[in-house]
Amino acid sequence: MSYKLGLFFVLFQLASLFAQEQNIPAKQLASQQMDIDVFVGFDTTGDLYYIKNNVFYRKNDKELWQYKNVSLGKITKIDFQNQLKIMLYYENFNTIILLDNQLNETQKINFSENEFPILVAASGIASQNRLWIYNSLTQQIGLYDFLKNSFQSITPSLEGNVKYYESDFNTFRWIDDKMNGYAVDVFGKITTINKVRDFDQIQLISNQDVVFSKDGNLFFQDAKKNRIYSIENVDKSFKKFYYKDQILAIFTDQGITNYKITIP
Repeated sequence: MSYKLGLFFVLFQLASLFAQEQNIPAKQLASQQMDIDVFVGFDTTGDLYYIKNNVFYRKNDKELWQYKNVSLGKITKIDFQNQLKIMLYYENFNTIILLDNQLNETQKINFSENEFPILVAASGIASQNRLWIYNSLTQQIGLYDFLKNSFQSITPSLEGNVKYYESDFNTFRWIDDKMNGYAVDVFGKITTINKVRDFDQIQLISNQDVVFSKDGNLFFQDAKKNRIYSIENVDKSFKKFYYKDQILAIFTDQGITNYKITIP
C-alpha cells in the first residue's frame, strides 16, 4: 500500500469515527402528572402550554389560563415565543387568532377574506407585528403585517413539499420531502441547512442544531460538526418532546418529566 493511499485510509477511518453516534446523558430533574392531550412546550419563565379537549391552556404554579373557540375546529399550530402575542392557527378555517399573555383574544385573521388569495400551510410569529406565512397557493413564504393587513412574499415558489417547519422572530426554517433543510430571514435571504435524517418528530433549534426522534429513540444532530449524538436515560415511551435552554421535557401518558442535558 502506498504512503498516500495509506494516509487516505487512516483519515477516512478517523472521519467515519467522528461522524458516528456518541452519547449525551440526560439527568432527570422533576416530574408532574398531567391529564392532557397535547403538550406544546414551556417558556423562559417555566409556564407550560398544552391542549386538552381542543382547549388551549397556559399554566404555572399559581395560575391557569385557557382559550376556547369551538367554532374554528381543531388547533393546528401554536407559537408562544412572544408571551404577549401568542398565535393559534386553525387550518380548517384558514384562520389565525392572536392572544395576549392571559389568553384573551386580541385579533382574528381570516385569510379566506383577504383581498389576495392566501391558503396558509405554515405560520409563526415574526418581528415587527408580522407573521410568517407559507402560502400553499403560490408555494411562497412571506410576511403578513397584522396591523396593516398586508402580505408580502419574500421567496420564489419553493420546489418540493414542506415536510416540517419552525420559526422565530427573524428566521423561518423548513425541511422538504427530500429531507433537505433551508432557512430564510426576514429580508428573503435563503440559506441551505445540512440534510437531516429520517425522523418521527423533530425540533429545529438553530440552522445547525436539531433534536429528533426515531423509533422511540432521541438524537441530537450537530450539522456543523457532522455528528449525531444519542440522548440517553430518558423515558422512551414519550408522545412528545420539547427542548429549550438545556432542558428537555418528555411528555408520556403519565405526565411531563424534565431532564437536564448538556449539548456539546
